[in-house]
Amino acid sequence: MSAQGVKREARIDVKDAQGVKREARIDVKDALGVKRDRRIDVGDALGVKRDRRIDVEDALGVKRDRRIDVGEPLEGSRDRRIDVGEPLEGSREGRIDVGEPLEGSREGRIDVGEPLEGSREGRAEGCGPCRFFKRRGGACYDTSMQDTIARYGEPKNEPVFGYLPGSAERAALKAELGKQAGQSADVPLYIGGERLRTGKLRNIVCPHLHRHSLGVFHQGGAGHVEQAIQAALAAQADWAALPWQQRAAVFLKAADLLAGPWRMKVNAATMLGQSKTCYQAEIDAACELADFFRFNVYFYRRLLEGDQPLSPTPTWNQLDLRPLEGFVFAVTPFNFTSIAGNLPTAPALLGNVVLWKPAATSMLSAYYIMELLIEAGLPKGVINLVAGPAQEIGAVALSHPSLAGVHFTGSTGVFQQMWRTVGSGIDRYRTYPRLVGETGGKDFILAHDSADEDALIAAIVRGGFEYQGQKCSAASRIYVPQSLWGRIRDKLCAEIESIRMGDPSDFRNFMGAVIDAGAFQSITGYIRAASSVPGARVLCGGESDDTQGYFIRPTLVLADDPRHKLMCEEIFGPVVTLHVYDDWKEALRLVDTSSPYALTGAVFARDRQIIDQALGSLRHAAGNFYVNDKPTGAVVGQQPFGGARGSGTNDKAGSAMNLLRWTSLRAIKENFVPPKDYRYGFLTAE
Repeated sequence: MSAQGVKREARIDVKDAQGVKREARIDVKDALGVKRDRRIDVGDALGVKRDRRIDVEDALGVKRDRRIDVGEPLEGSRDRRIDVGEPLEGSREGRIDVGEPLEGSREGRIDVGEPLEGSREGRAEGCGPCRFFKRRGGACYDTSMQDTIARYGEPKNEPVFGYLPGSAERAALKAELGKQAGQSADVPLYIGGERLRTGKLRNIVCPHLHRHSLGVFHQGGAGHVEQAIQAALAAQADWAALPWQQRAAVFLKAADLLAGPWRMKVNAATMLGQSKTCYQAEIDAACELADFFRFNVYFYRRLLEGDQPLSPTPTWNQLDLRPLEGFVFAVTPFNFTSIAGNLPTAPALLGNVVLWKPAATSMLSAYYIMELLIEAGLPKGVINLVAGPAQEIGAVALSHPSLAGVHFTGSTGVFQQMWRTVGSGIDRYRTYPRLVGETGGKDFILAHDSADEDALIAAIVRGGFEYQGQKCSAASRIYVPQSLWGRIRDKLCAEIESIRMGDPSDFRNFMGAVIDAGAFQSITGYIRAASSVPGARVLCGGESDDTQGYFIRPTLVLADDPRHKLMCEEIFGPVVTLHVYDDWKEALRLVDTSSPYALTGAVFARDRQIIDQALGSLRHAAGNFYVNDKPTGAVVGQQPFGGARGSGTNDKAGSAMNLLRWTSLRAIKENFVPPKDYRYGFLTAE
């Protein structure tokens, strides 16, 4: 009987093991006497896979169709239970439990749970509260619908497209570049799943053609930051309760969308908005970001299964990888679209919720990342994007009691200020915030007399001038022995002078423009210092022009003084400073001590003993150390990235070590046979 005394009737015919087809019809009347129709077709009892289709008509006559695939029962069992799940809002469907017919019987069994008082929903018998159940209208429904351990094997790095003349990808990218260049993007805030437009606008421009607007983005203020934090906290419980594989599915889908139909969109946005060449955009915005999405899932799966504690009989010990309590504040730079995508999503994968502030000069690609994640199924409120004045946004986020972590890539000065802010108000937080930051670099190439000359020259040019030297890993200080310098000087200068620079839409260009007027002024100031500060001079390059775009020619400076400011300070532009040394051991000491940074570095030598000496003497001089290769281009899954000293916390983006920073471990012990007497044996009298 129902809650109102109306009888529900059901009958079922089941296809038996001999292949005799039977159809089932369930006629259910609810408390108001509204007839609802359910039909179930059950596959052969010997089939490994059974297909049941349930058609449900609610009281409004709206047909709802669900298909359920049910595997074989455990050996010796004849019971199968089908959970149809919770109806959509406004639906009157209940739950159906279908039992297997007893031996020799042709009748099935359908139990339809009675609705609770005042509810029209059926109720799953015996379900208790746990992380995989939710309550709605007084009824329980299962959110997992799975008994499985999802496996995700080690992924492969996303293949890099070549964009060769005549190739399909070259034509597709050029078409997308033309399309986006002719559009005007209107980039909103993303708060709680809503796209908010404040009307406080800022232009998105091409650095290489700064009079050309690509659109506008809306800026938020302190109130929007608070609103975004509250939206994140409201989404936290449901997101954390979602089984890990369901969270992972969002980012795996995002990776496949990015590698497929979204590839040219994100690449073109990166080229236009950040002045990257097609190759630099490809290895960053498409390949590295897809790698982050996939490898983070793989590393997370390994953490879940690989580090569980011992469980001596009769105990069962487990480690629970809980998300942090509160929100993570992700602050991302302009220079890598992949980092902009990884910093908010890596914590989110582990069940955290995020406030994301992108750089103002990368808002076009940030817009496409956010839309990509939404298409991939990211629930509302999990990642909330607020652009706007950095100080205003940071002041609210960093002082909020629910701040649980900071995921940052940017300048050393900004990160140090964030650390001071958190430290000075440490008693305000609910938990100690996790501070993870990758900051500046003054990255080196140290050459030995035994180095391969052509390989060294190629590494200096690529490592120093790709993406206009605007990489935290870019080679900016070079140490070459006197015996080698005379053999490579002219060829190195000729190679630098041969570099084409201009609009990245012209695929013949190796370099584009620096990011904005502020960067242009800072970098050209360092070039002027090469002449005005004694101990250095410009060997080639040095010209600049900001008439149409923020263009600076690739510049090589020769420094007689190994501690000249151009050898010690981060410039973040297409300026490489070279020092000629006389003594190998003194060169090792200079590399290790003349800069506060320790991000990337490289040694070039054929002599194996020399390589070993460099690895030992420079052990703390670089978090990413390269032998006979340029110090840029770390690949997810191959070279986990990060440095120490003034270069950050070295938490290695693109690795399991980084993911652990976004968990708060809980150890769980269960005793299957607990003691029943407090007395120990040693208390017994002799």
